[in-house]
Amino acid sequence: MPTPIQPKVLPSTPSATNPALMIADLLDSGVRLAGDNPIVYRDQKRLSYREFQTRVHQLAHLLSAQGVKAGDVVAVLDWDSHRYLECFFAIPMIGAVLHTVNVRLAPDQILYTMDHAEDVFVIVHEEFLPLMEPLAEKLPRVQKYLLCQEAPQAVNTPLPLAGEYEALLAQQPTHYPFQRFDENAVATLFYTTGTTGLPKGVYFTHRQLVLHTLTEANMLQMPGIELMNRDKVYMPITPMFHVHAWGVPYTATLMGAKQVYPGRYEPEMLVKLLLTEKVDFSHCVPTLLNMVVGAEAIQSGKISLKGWKVLIGGSALPQGLAQKAWDLGIDTRSAYGMSETCPLLTAAILPPDIDQADFEVQKPWRCKTGIAVPLVDLQIVSESGEPQPHDGVSVGEVRVRAPWLTQAYYKEAERSEELWQDGWLHTGDVATIDERGFVQIRDRIKDVIKTGGEWLSSLELENMISQYPGIAEVAVVGVADSRWGERPVALVVASDPTNPPEAEGIRQHLQQFVDAGKINKWAIPETLLMVNEIPKTSVGKLNKKQIRQELA
Repeated sequence: MPTPIQPKVLPSTPSATNPALMIADLLDSGVRLAGDNPIVYRDQKRLSYREFQTRVHQLAHLLSAQGVKAGDVVAVLDWDSHRYLECFFAIPMIGAVLHTVNVRLAPDQILYTMDHAEDVFVIVHEEFLPLMEPLAEKLPRVQKYLLCQEAPQAVNTPLPLAGEYEALLAQQPTHYPFQRFDENAVATLFYTTGTTGLPKGVYFTHRQLVLHTLTEANMLQMPGIELMNRDKVYMPITPMFHVHAWGVPYTATLMGAKQVYPGRYEPEMLVKLLLTEKVDFSHCVPTLLNMVVGAEAIQSGKISLKGWKVLIGGSALPQGLAQKAWDLGIDTRSAYGMSETCPLLTAAILPPDIDQADFEVQKPWRCKTGIAVPLVDLQIVSESGEPQPHDGVSVGEVRVRAPWLTQAYYKEAERSEELWQDGWLHTGDVATIDERGFVQIRDRIKDVIKTGGEWLSSLELENMISQYPGIAEVAVVGVADSRWGERPVALVVASDPTNPPEAEGIRQHLQQFVDAGKINKWAIPETLLMVNEIPKTSVGKLNKKQIRQELA
């Protein structure tokens, strides 16, 4: 073990200050930079940044008047909106904790997360009243509910309502005396679901969120990726309950960029906003991008999304989908992270020597997970914990360190120790890393198919199948086999259900990868099932756990 070093530390001037890193500063900076850029909600509301800042101050007064104090946990159940963005700031800025509730979980899971989080106040959209009403008596800590409505109307609910969001907000003073406090205070909390067990609480501090935001802002403006800056228009298509919509709303606010929030994800409204608000940049999981590029109006050429840039995360971007998007003029890139990492870890920032005019060269770079962003220490390690060589071939688990990783699962000591083995956060993802530092996720450890003593990447096989004509979506899982241990099974959704691709044609397509030495012959699935849809998780990822259960 090396001898600890003792660098020189000089004393500070007694009158000097060293301000804590606070979420409030992200908002103040954005207001200074935004100029006339607006914050837009569907086709219903437009706010200047200064009006938005005033509403954040009013929401802080509203919450305080209802008895919410520092340390309390406030739950939010809403669609992506200006209101949700106000909660992103006002709740942590008064020292309370923002709990972004995953509204797509089953009711019993939502109940568990709200009880486990010890929520005391709930901001709820009117569409979620039928969800909350049966749960209320099982949440005795919750004191009041603040109702969000799209238009004023009478409601009949047994919930103890504090009132309606807009009506109460309008009654509040326009300036709140926010205080500075410990930057290590918890700002946000949400729950991530795994393959087994109950949802796990993940939390982040003011310091972590500010550092993540600064790094993400740097990454999004880097040469080789250049997705967003102050003069671009941003619209998330990742729910704000999911890792703060990957943290990008905080980043967009810091930049002062025009922001567009679509509410409930309805294809017609998404396309309308993309066109009318001239959206430059969005982010989503592959399934949502596939939904957009498959829309009839876009496929027929009636609507063009040329120039739209989309950052893909949550699961791997298949080359087939990347090509479909590129053919429509949509510029896709990949990034990688997880709920526990806030989430940014890597991004597909193209090296300067890659010919950006040649998509056939670019395409593999766009689909790779990318290089570790600044301040992220990332390793690929063997089962014994030894770092793997940067050769693009050696496979191992991804483990990371960064200033914004969750330090524990909330009230879960044993699971936290499993997450942070040997002082590294273990992602559970299998990957390679090449000589340039580009990471390529090969699979989740739990999704690797073990057949005939060899490991087969389900993601790699999905990527290859996705390139066959007529395929809209594909999922590959391993199923038990008495002879080989496991065998791959592919579920395929056809682009045109009336003219699905032939299974034998897909197998012949895969044979070229066998001939090129990229996969072994036993990787070709004997079972290819044409299906109308593939099960998804609450955040739009392929639900391989459910697929395996149904096949079993």
